[in-house]
Amino acid sequence: MAQFNLPANSIIGKGKTYYAGTGAKNTRRFHIYRWDPDSGKHPHMDTYEIDMSACGPMVLDALLKIKNEVDPTLTFRRSCREGVCGSCAMNIDGTNSLACTKSISDVAGEIYIYPLPHVSVVKDLVPDLTHFYAQYASVKPWLQTITPPPERERLQSKEDRARLDGMYECILCACCSTSCPSYWWNGERYLGPSVLLQAYRWIADSRDEFTGERLDNLEDPFRLYRCHTIMNCTNTCPKGLNPARAIAEIKKMMVKRR
Repeated sequence: MAQFNLPANSIIGKGKTYYAGTGAKNTRRFHIYRWDPDSGKHPHMDTYEIDMSACGPMVLDALLKIKNEVDPTLTFRRSCREGVCGSCAMNIDGTNSLACTKSISDVAGEIYIYPLPHVSVVKDLVPDLTHFYAQYASVKPWLQTITPPPERERLQSKEDRARLDGMYECILCACCSTSCPSYWWNGERYLGPSVLLQAYRWIADSRDEFTGERLDNLEDPFRLYRCHTIMNCTNTCPKGLNPARAIAEIKKMMVKRR
């Protein structure tokens, strides 16, 4: 049988262990990915033992406790703490999630936390989403019209407005795109489920007058058609959205206009 060895610099080493204080009885262990590009060292996993009797219920609460009380060098993004901004997206217990809405009690045993997979890491749990946001900008995610604007607003029927439900709620956390194998393999050209969901949000908007141009922009073997309906995107979305359905609707529109 063939033997394969990973390059030495791709192996995650074992880091430090930080134990809870004396007298702590209700403890949980958090294994957290650490990497500092300025250190010149390989990535490693640090272990933090946390007294849950003095910690909030969410994974983000534990991360904040670690940073504030145990290890101030731990680096991660967070902002709203309400599952709205998408800043604290990371891989928790093998699933892309928002740390602020992921309950510690939902994870059995020790908790493993990594940055979002298959994107470059800035530091520790902070992913580099530069390319992701550039792809988002490429679909022109704003209302485009030719007709002059009305005096007050562009009206829309209740039925047309309802078509946008399940799309406008996307918070661009990138959980879905970074869970998609097709995006892992073809991320330079495939737009990924999050961006395609946003693209369809404007294609489906009855007020937008650039539907043809938007579809032209997506008519490409890679930008749209690398989706193989694996459904990882829908399964992992922390907002309960269905990017795979939006992608299927775009494909149907492509067929109808031929």
